[in-house]
Amino acid sequence: MDFGLFAALAAPYVTTEGLIALGTEAEAHGVESLWVAEHVVLFDEYAPDYPYDENGRFPATADSGILEPLTTLAFLAGQTSTVRLGTGILLLPQRNPVYTAKEVANVDWLSDGRVDLGIGVGWQQEEFAAVNVSWPKRGKRTDEYIAVMRSLWTEDTSTFHGEFYELDKARMYPKPTQAHLPIHIGGESDAAMARAARLGDGWYTFNRLPEDVGPALARLDELLSRTVGPGPTCRSASVPTCTP
Repeated sequence: MDFGLFAALAAPYVTTEGLIALGTEAEAHGVESLWVAEHVVLFDEYAPDYPYDENGRFPATADSGILEPLTTLAFLAGQTSTVRLGTGILLLPQRNPVYTAKEVANVDWLSDGRVDLGIGVGWQQEEFAAVNVSWPKRGKRTDEYIAVMRSLWTEDTSTFHGEFYELDKARMYPKPTQAHLPIHIGGESDAAMARAARLGDGWYTFNRLPEDVGPALARLDELLSRTVGPGPTCRSASVPTCTP
């Protein structure tokens, strides 16, 4: 069994020296993967909608800035050689998919193919407003952005025409080192788990006790058994990855 480590990296509680120690010590002790979170801004006042706490409150204060995940993983790539580097999770519909595809591919290239991209649709309307992105239909936006990124990673010339994004005959290099860069879909809702079954290489869950994992995986296996159509769909469920 492989073990990954989720690190809540927030300034000023983490230092560059601490990051170096995290990467090197995790690798030295056989940790399979390191995962880092994303929130570009935090708020003193917000709707209590955080899904992993019964009170709906996010477990960090607004003055504790979470490090940007992709630049942090690039830093860790330079300090390590074997541990995999993942986002847990990247808030994809808040981002530009072309820039995100470029940044993820670049970190994968720098790390010699060690990136796992965990993505989700987000839970905080205030953060969407801060980055000037519409909150409704963020799930469908996420689906389109996944398609844009995979096209840029795998095709010499990429095009995409959707409801939320248009891309005409563009080339992006370098490609990821991995022939298939894995995308893990985060979230506990029916829509999130269906997206994982339909489009993901794995499902990224959070804040579960070991005894709570089995029923969730059974639910995901049921969704996988009903998934029909092309795409990099998981064959069997596991956390956070499954075999494509």
